[in-house]
Amino acid sequence: MHRPASIAVTDQPALRAIGVSKAFVSGHLRTQVLDDLTLDIEAGELTLISGPSGCGKSTLLSILSGLQKIDSGSVQALGSELGQLDLRALERFRLEHTGFVFQGFNLFPALSAFEQVELPLNHMGLTRDEARRRARLSLEEVGLAHRMRLRPAELSGGEKQRVAIARALAKEPQLLFADEPTSALDAANGQMIIDLLHRIAVTHGTTVLCVSHDPRLVMHADRVLAMEDGHILSDRRPAAPAIDSHGTPS
Repeated sequence: MHRPASIAVTDQPALRAIGVSKAFVSGHLRTQVLDDLTLDIEAGELTLISGPSGCGKSTLLSILSGLQKIDSGSVQALGSELGQLDLRALERFRLEHTGFVFQGFNLFPALSAFEQVELPLNHMGLTRDEARRRARLSLEEVGLAHRMRLRPAELSGGEKQRVAIARALAKEPQLLFADEPTSALDAANGQMIIDLLHRIAVTHGTTVLCVSHDPRLVMHADRVLAMEDGHILSDRRPAAPAIDSHGTPS
C-alpha cells in the first residue's frame, strides 16, 4: 500500500486518545459525552465501536478523525498530535491520510460515480491521469466498474455506499472512518458493505474504525469496543474473552 512520505511507519498505535473529555452545552444544560477516556487503536485492523444511541461513540469517531476538538486530554493520529495542528494543517492531514464513509452517503446529485471518486483526488496534487487511474481502480475494487458513469439517482442504496467507499479508498488513506455505514441498507447490501470494509483492512493494511449498531459487524471485526455513558465498557477480540472496564473477563 502507498504510504505518504510525511508520515513515518512505526510500531505505535494508529490512533491514541489519552484522558479525553468532551461535553456539549445547550443553554444551562451541560452533557458530558466523553469522560477521561483513554484508548489505543492498532494499525491495519477493523475496530468496531458499538453501544446505544447517545453513548458517545460517534463523538469519539469525530474526535479521533480530527473533525471535533476536545475539552481536555490528547489525541494522536499516525504519530501527530491533532491538538497542535492549526486548521490548515488539520485539513491537509485529513485530506492526505484519512477517508470517511457516512450513513447518508454524502454524494453530489449531479456527478457520476466516477466523478464523485475523482473529485477529492484533484485536491491532492495528483496528475489528472493518476487521479483517473485511482478512481477507476477503486470503483473496480468495490464492484462498480460497470456503473461508474451513473449518477446517484440511478444507483441503489448499496451502490451509493460502495461509491462512497471507493471515494475514500482512492485516496489510499492510512485511516478509514465509517459512521453507521450499513444502517440505511437492507440485509444483503449491509453484508456486502461489511465484507468490503473488512477486506480493505486486510488487503490494504488500512486502519478501519467503524461506529455501528449492526450486530453483523461483530463477526467481521478484529476488535469490538462497547461504549456506554462516555466510557469503554468492554474491549474484546471476537476470538478472545471480553475484558470489562475493571480488567476482568466477562
